Amino acid sequence: MTQRHTTDRRERFVRRYDYEDGTVVAADLDAADDDVHVDTLDGSAIVVIDRGDGEEEFEFALPGPAASVDIENGVLTIRIS
Repeated sequence: MTQRHTTDRRERFVRRYDYEDGTVVAADLDAADDDVHVDTLDGSAIVVIDRGDGEEEFEFALPGPAASVDIENGVLTIRIS
């Protein structure tokens, strides 16, 4: 397994885990699951978080098309196979 960390301008950590059978990208969003909306398109993930006083939006690159997208306890997990 290979692990990589990146941060965006808000110091949000996005972690990438490379395995023999695929890749997992994970980000701690610090938000309720129902307040998070994720779209994946052409190797990018677009995340919109409803913060009550407005929306926060950010985007990051994926190493390939998403096989699944899950949000649990404020953690976004995207699997790429």
